[in-house]
Amino acid sequence: MFPYIALSKEKAWQPGPYEGVELMILHQQKSTGGLVVLRKFKAGFTIPAHTHYDANEWAYILSGEWEESGVAYGTGTLFFAPKGVRHGPHIARTEVISLTVFDGPLTVG
Repeated sequence: MFPYIALSKEKAWQPGPYEGVELMILHQQKSTGGLVVLRKFKAGFTIPAHTHYDANEWAYILSGEWEESGVAYGTGTLFFAPKGVRHGPHIARTEVISLTVFDGPLTVG
């Protein structure tokens, strides 16, 4: 048996760090501040280029299509942004839902 189980039907969407982005926190590691979240990008929104200074980020697209540097990526794509490396902008061509992991606190700069 797994020591922790999260059911999305028992969680709620909440505002993300940018307009057009919502987060559903599935797990937060208290000792590191790390997060496992579902992220929803509303269609047509652009998330500006940014940096996570305190965490590495992995994002796996579960549904939808987003654009990075003129290339469209869809379901089944995994992105990795190392801590301190500027990435984006992210353009949501459709509504996008990603499973995203931050191994430290979610801060953006």
